[in-house]
Amino acid sequence: MIKIISKNDNIKIEGHSGYSEYGSDIVCASVSTVAITTIDAILKYDEGALKYDKEDGYLNIDILKHDRIIDLLIDNMFDMFKDLQGQYKEYIKIN
Repeated sequence: MIKIISKNDNIKIEGHSGYSEYGSDIVCASVSTVAITTIDAILKYDEGALKYDKEDGYLNIDILKHDRIIDLLIDNMFDMFKDLQGQYKEYIKIN
């Protein structure tokens, strides 16, 4: 299961969904794509707005700045995670 944990200005995404075998798991790929696309967009807008670390099955995002656009992008990311969770409840958990 993928766990998405948001606390203060930190977001952690941990685990693998287990929906399908590694390399062909559409749930893991979707969560990763949403997260990395959001990170890239924020960093293109303001390269000092956040820092992140990623490893296999783990992504840690620290939000260092807030403004209307950064917050909108973060909110959009969580809206997409919630949509995915709605479709794949047993594979994604948002806290």
